[in-house]
Amino acid sequence: MKIEIRADGAHISGYVNVTEKKSRPVITPHGRVIEEIEPRAFAGALERAGEVTLTVDHDSSHIYATTKDSSLSLREDEIGLHAEVTIRDKDLIALARDGKIRGWSFGMYNVKDTLEPRADDLPLRRISALDLDHVSLIVNKSPVYSATSVEVRADGERSLEERSLEAAVTVSTGYDNSDYIRRLNNLRK
Repeated sequence: MKIEIRADGAHISGYVNVTEKKSRPVITPHGRVIEEIEPRAFAGALERAGEVTLTVDHDSSHIYATTKDSSLSLREDEIGLHAEVTIRDKDLIALARDGKIRGWSFGMYNVKDTLEPRADDLPLRRISALDLDHVSLIVNKSPVYSATSVEVRADGERSLEERSLEAAVTVSTGYDNSDYIRRLNNLRK
């Protein structure tokens, strides 16, 4: 994860999930499993998604960015699901500046998967398709590729599973504009 604090907000980018990377044990509708997302699962989800929102710690009561207004950009490449977001919320910018953002997570539903039994380990759940509900910046939860919660929507029709990925976070508080300032000062002489 890369965080840059700029005059117009915090610019955060990185991989929400790396495809074909095995998770730590997670609790799923199949019970406890090791899980991995197959390549192209996120690309399909993004093609079907009308709007994907960005939350913090999966709290949907406050939306910080959205694909609808282009403050959140998502794409799947050869590595996995990549996100770029511009945050303008002052409290979240302060958390970013102070290095309090610990990683990414995501919520999914309508999961298509297969379960592969393994003799010496937990079963392997391979997810070939999913619908993406949201992505989330993790502040107060553990940012590891594991289940942080499973909830049922109020309409009772879809089960939302949330996952996250542990990643190193780097924070930059601005650009090195010393060359520009030097040139500007030379012009003023």
